[in-house]
Amino acid sequence: MEANTRGTGRLPAAFLTPGSSSFLDFLEAHRPELIPGRSRLPEGVIEAPHGTTIVAAVFDGGVVLAGDRRATMGSMIAQRDMEKVFPADEYSAIGIAGTAGLAIEMVRMFQLELEHYEKIEGTVLSLEGKANRLTTMIRGNLGMAMQGLAVVPMFAGYDLELGRGRIFTYDVTGGRSEERGFAATGSGSVFARGSMKKLHREDLTAVQASTMVVQALYDAADDDSATGGPDLARKIFPIVSLITEDGFRRLTEAEVAEIAVSITDQRLAHPNGPQAPLL
Repeated sequence: MEANTRGTGRLPAAFLTPGSSSFLDFLEAHRPELIPGRSRLPEGVIEAPHGTTIVAAVFDGGVVLAGDRRATMGSMIAQRDMEKVFPADEYSAIGIAGTAGLAIEMVRMFQLELEHYEKIEGTVLSLEGKANRLTTMIRGNLGMAMQGLAVVPMFAGYDLELGRGRIFTYDVTGGRSEERGFAATGSGSVFARGSMKKLHREDLTAVQASTMVVQALYDAADDDSATGGPDLARKIFPIVSLITEDGFRRLTEAEVAEIAVSITDQRLAHPNGPQAPLL
């Protein structure tokens, strides 16, 4: 026992002197069963709540990441006010689509991974490095994905070196793509992407970009039953987060409500939303 401990009489020495700046590598060596996606599940189809649509867009000065609030389980609404957008660290955020429980567990592990790196190395990991770390974590969940419990996050942040916002999307195998301008993932992504394709401009302000992503989520909810639009009766609105050179900021409920109410009022006269010019 004494040979395996240092000072505390309880913790093995390896736990007090991690040899890697990666928290994930540390768990792999000492407690691999704690890594998301490593649990063995019973055979057969597993019903679990799923998060749906996440959208992001670059604007002049940063990037906006937003998500609807609905979680579904089969044809049922499992939750109306699920949170799907989280800060990863001071200059990045992650939005989750897919199996809700596993996705939230992965987000927490990713947050720990970035915090661990910063404490060990004494510096913040580059945005490119953060995106690569998330690739490894998604690939580790492939076994679960093959059983129908996929997690497909979207990662966005402000690149301090390049001085602009960036967006990264992933597939279930961990394959990573950097998106230009805007992106969407989840069940309503086709409709949300089509909406943003007609509305996005590179010179958008933060307020305009926030309005655009809420418009996109409204359009997704209009055509995808698994995506929840603004719920004025229950006062449940999308989560909208901005990441700029000043860091991560989640819009207040009042700010998002103002945007959502304005959009809903406009839709009473124009149900299909803003019209793009033909040429």
